[in-house]
Amino acid sequence: MSLFYNSTRDNSVKVTASQAILKGLASDGGLFVPEKLPKFDKTMADFSKMSYREVAYEVMKLLLDDFTEEELKNCINRAYDEKFDTDEFTPLVKADGAYYLELFHGSTIAFKDMALSILPHLLTTSAKKNQVKNDIVILTATSGDTGKAALAGFADVEGTKIIVFYPKHGVSPIQEKQMVTQKGKNTYVVGIEGNFDDAQTGVKKMFNDAELASELDAKGFQFSSANSINIGRLVPQIVYYVYAYSRLLANGEISDGEEINCVVPTGNFGNILAAFYAKNMGLPVKKLICASNDNKVLFDFFTTGTYDRNRDFMLTSSPSMDILISSNLERLIYRIAGNDSAANASLMQSLRENGKYEITAQMKEALADFYGNYATEAEDAAQIKKIYEDTGYVIDTHTAVASKVYDKYVEETGDKTKSVIASTASPFKFTRSVMNAIDPKYDSKSDFELVDELSKIANVDVPQAIEDIRSAAVLHDRVCEVNEMPAVVKDILNI
Repeated sequence: MSLFYNSTRDNSVKVTASQAILKGLASDGGLFVPEKLPKFDKTMADFSKMSYREVAYEVMKLLLDDFTEEELKNCINRAYDEKFDTDEFTPLVKADGAYYLELFHGSTIAFKDMALSILPHLLTTSAKKNQVKNDIVILTATSGDTGKAALAGFADVEGTKIIVFYPKHGVSPIQEKQMVTQKGKNTYVVGIEGNFDDAQTGVKKMFNDAELASELDAKGFQFSSANSINIGRLVPQIVYYVYAYSRLLANGEISDGEEINCVVPTGNFGNILAAFYAKNMGLPVKKLICASNDNKVLFDFFTTGTYDRNRDFMLTSSPSMDILISSNLERLIYRIAGNDSAANASLMQSLRENGKYEITAQMKEALADFYGNYATEAEDAAQIKKIYEDTGYVIDTHTAVASKVYDKYVEETGDKTKSVIASTASPFKFTRSVMNAIDPKYDSKSDFELVDELSKIANVDVPQAIEDIRSAAVLHDRVCEVNEMPAVVKDILNI
């Protein structure tokens, strides 16, 4: 065992991978990052001959090196199974000059399934490895997709409880129905009167509340996270970029060593950070294209070097990206600051106190791997319509943001490098926005009528995840103010 994890705010903190997964967030508020990013010890040609599970093991063993081979393979095999509706898990679809990496074939039809199917197994294995006697309370904020995927992953997992906070008026009707109908004696869902940033800030405050932690411990509980702030969420996401490259190579679409671009619709910055880690571990990636919606805080950051959340929060048709505080960006800031935890901590303090920070010119130069742009609501809808009319392929609102930004990138740069677009959710999750974009006549139909219409025009079966909630009873109807979140948690845990 040789790889340890530091806090982005204190280099002296040193924990194993399993300890980082258990804690979720460092006690100083920082995120856990590997001391160094290891290089792949298999070639791209090797990967091209492997199944998804095999690629997952070869990638994850490098970053989770205190797990035994048996432990890690057990986690992988239990995660990637019949919950997915395709043996490939993440198929590639070529459409309109790009390759769409479909990350929505799991039980909740969003990309979060790729990591949240395995996180419960990583977490419970970590607890055993570290002789943890407390029950683990998964405390999570969601902008729509993480919540359902985490609930499904942790439902009835022994030794755990999961509490999900979501913006009551900031998710799609399908997203909300998926969450509030979730079964499981250990699952709790709470709407908040606020936006995702409010929910995320509230959760982080609870993680950093020593008095609350002490109260939990006295009752036999401890917090952990299923958000992408947990390194156990981030590591599995690296896998599908490697697997996508391996499929392109296996199918003769690229030659060995040929660079690709990765285009990622981005809110909390975890998904594109996974692609960045993959590049730094040896994946031949030319450009990381960061796609934002009208909440374009990341576009402005890449353009100016200033991160500034002091702006109006926009509710858009791509709600999983409606975020002004991109938590995982801190991991990138730490890296481009030369792994200087003091410099990073100072910037994060400025963000907390002033709502913004500015990186140095040298740090900005270190962002050369990235290109940022954004798509407006109108451009998003027009892109869905264009892709459907030109190819018959239907994409969701988040994928359309990435698709439009990719078109802007090609127009701006002339770069014809083959590109993989992360398709992060099924269009069935955002049926009204998708169908209205294709033709406004659909707006008069109910949400589930739209599901059936989408199935017809896309010639795709309705996913089981949607069928399951058509007539499901609402099991979670609690709503609270942001400042009531700690009290709600205590009530749920009978503290």
